[in-house]
Order: sequence, then C-alpha cells, then structure tokens
Amino acid sequence: MPKRSSTRKPKEDFSQAAFRIVQQLTGEKTVRTDSTLSSALDDAEVRKEIMREMGKRGGQKGGRARAAAMSAEIRAEIAKKAAAARWAKEK
Repeated sequence: MPKRSSTRKPKEDFSQAAFRIVQQLTGEKTVRTDSTLSSALDDAEVRKEIMREMGKRGGQKGGRARAAAMSAEIRAEIAKKAAAARWAKEK
C-alpha cells in the first residue's frame, strides 16, 4: 500500500523559508547545529532540568488561562460536577 502524502510534514513552512532566505542574502549566519542540543540532552541531569523547567512554565499558567477563558456559568457547572463526583465516592 503506498504511503499517504498527507502524512509527510514539511520541514519548513513559508515564513521559515522566507526568513532563512533573507538571512542568507543579508549574510547573517543561519546555520544551527543540533549537536550541542543533542549532546546536552544525552546528559540525564541536564535533560531532567530542561524538562522540569518546561513543565513548570506550562503548569503555572494552565488553570488560570483555562478559568479566564470560561464564563462564570461554565465554571459553576464544572464545580458542581466535581462536587457531585466527590460526594459520590464511597469511603
């Protein structure tokens, strides 16, 4: 069975390609070596620290951003469902 063409992802989108071309034309250095990143990720302690920082950034704004995007009625409805679920549990 032939591979689907929709499963291939482009390496660069239009904006990234344009940015790369402009940098090349102006003489700015665009070569990014992934060897430093991959060597840093090989170290378990460095990888743990990177992942911890990434999780910390996302976790700090998750609940607040979700609550800010909801209306008061939806928040109240979710709170009622949560309270009902807590009371429904057997001890």
